[in-house]
Amino acid sequence: MGRNFFHLHLVSDSTGETLINVGRAAAAQYEGISAIEHVYPLVRSRAQLERVISEIEAAPGLVLYTLVENELAARLEISCRSTGSPFLSVLQPVHALLQAYLGAETISRPGAQHLLNADYFKRIDAMNFTLAHDDGNLPDNLEEADVILLGVSRTSKTPTSIYLANKGLKTTNFPLIPSAPFPIKLLEARNPLIVGLLASPERIVQIRQNRLLSLQADSSSLYIDKDAVAKEISDSRKICLRYKWPIIDVTRRSIEETAAAILDLYREHRVKFLAI
Repeated sequence: MGRNFFHLHLVSDSTGETLINVGRAAAAQYEGISAIEHVYPLVRSRAQLERVISEIEAAPGLVLYTLVENELAARLEISCRSTGSPFLSVLQPVHALLQAYLGAETISRPGAQHLLNADYFKRIDAMNFTLAHDDGNLPDNLEEADVILLGVSRTSKTPTSIYLANKGLKTTNFPLIPSAPFPIKLLEARNPLIVGLLASPERIVQIRQNRLLSLQADSSSLYIDKDAVAKEISDSRKICLRYKWPIIDVTRRSIEETAAAILDLYREHRVKFLAI
């Protein structure tokens, strides 16, 4: 059976990240149906909105929007009704709930969540730290790190590290390589949360084979031998169990799901660390 498609218009007065995430998360729940995304970020004037409306009229579909200017939102809704395009202000139900609970008015400021505040600079600092301490390049002072990821090659250590950095956590990672020396200084670290990442041998071999193909490298090494890979994973598990480091199996997890699990562990770790 072929896939069905529909037009999904995402209209935002900011970067559009919120709409993209919401739209994709919802559309992913429908098997055999794909969204043709039309993303319109930074729509803050009547002229910009009219150009968006022209595109919606050319390809009617579902419209999700985040426009804090009431006049722009009203104009968009009138246009959607005329073309028969269902529409929804994604943040309005949340704003209404907050307003009822807090008893305060919204500031109606586009992109307010992206202001250059302390959290923003914390994320930038974390990203710089993480990029400088990737793939075994541990910092001289491990106490500077918030999270340290361990795992054999191809367990998504680097992309997970970058995702965590975007959440404001200084993250470094160390590859567990057969017969390579293990950094004893990891055992002395107190501030960072140390997490082991594992995956099934089949999954690791598949990823490594694809990696070698892309590099046009020799594919006859132990690097993709299933028994050798299984031993690598077993040894890495033993290391984590020996030092009581939490383990996450990433075989069927997305980067976002792995990071979410690590964030939960980190919150627990900080509570215990601060209690010492």
